Amino acid sequence: MDTTTSMDDVVEEVVPIDGRDLRLLRPRDAESLLDEEAFASEEFLPYWADLWPSARVLAAAVAARALRGARTLELGCGLGLPSIAAALGGGRVLATDWSPDAVEAAAHNARRNGVDIEVAVVPWQRPQEIVERAPWDFVIGADLLYERRNAGQLLELLPKLVDQRGEVWIADPGRRAAEEFVAGLAGGWVRREVRDAQYPSVVVHRLRLA
Repeated sequence: MDTTTSMDDVVEEVVPIDGRDLRLLRPRDAESLLDEEAFASEEFLPYWADLWPSARVLAAAVAARALRGARTLELGCGLGLPSIAAALGGGRVLATDWSPDAVEAAAHNARRNGVDIEVAVVPWQRPQEIVERAPWDFVIGADLLYERRNAGQLLELLPKLVDQRGEVWIADPGRRAAEEFVAGLAGGWVRREVRDAQYPSVVVHRLRLA
């Protein structure tokens, strides 16, 4: 990993998943990565640099599923925990994020845990790479709805990524934009909610096209 970038001062997080301790590196101080101009416009904030409860819950849920070679796409991969869990479960994983630092971190964390994943920088505004490779068997994402605009972007993108055989799992801790996202699913998707006892505020929305 390039030690001259945002990953030059890191801490290790140990996350028990399915009887195995996964070891992930993350920046010690995510706030130090803030760019004042980006912060003012709410663009390119370093959300990826934290290990959020939603990622832990999603990774645990994914680890309990045998993927058997399923073509798996993670949106907003951040540090890569759900992607690593999917790869350990037999998925063929592409981890994506808008941030080059995030996909670098995800790739490095995957190597540290002995799994192979593919990574790519894919902003939702320019999703051609992942749309052209659709349909995916399994699409996952944790804590994607930071801003209200994210709900509309995700609602527009998801139908382009799966067909009726595919499944989408989106983990969210109850952010306000999630309400708009769930409302927008009505009529087009079949949705089931699953919660984790350790993090009861986090909902995993399990979706299939109607």
